Amino acid sequence: MKLKIASLFVAFFAYFFMEVAIAGTCEIQYTRTSCPGKDKISYKKCKGKQSCSKFKEAGSAAECGAMAVKSCKNKRLTITKNKVINAIFDGGKITASNGSEDFCTVYEKASEEFNKCGG
Repeated sequence: MKLKIASLFVAFFAYFFMEVAIAGTCEIQYTRTSCPGKDKISYKKCKGKQSCSKFKEAGSAAECGAMAVKSCKNKRLTITKNKVINAIFDGGKITASNGSEDFCTVYEKASEEFNKCGG
C-alpha cells in the first residue's frame, strides 16, 4: 500500500514538472498606431510607449501564434488606429499562417476594427 502511494506521489510530481518543462516563453510584441491626437491614451497599455512586449507561457509555437492573433483585437476604435503584433516563441521569431511577421494580417476582424478613427 505504501509503495502504491509513493508511486502515485512520484508520478504526480513527474507529470507536474514535465508540464512545466514543456511550456515555452511566448513574447507578444505590440506596436500601436494611434488615432490623431490620441497618442497618450493609445500608448497607455505600453506605459506611454508606442511599442512594448508582454510575456506569456505557451505549449508550442502554434499556441503562441494563436495568442498573437488574439492580441490584435481592438476595442478602442477611435483611439487606436492600427496594431502590428509580432511573436517570438522560445527566442525564435514565428510567423502567421500567411508567412507575415505581423499576426494582424490574418486577424479576421482587422477591417472592422482598424482604421476607424473617424468614428
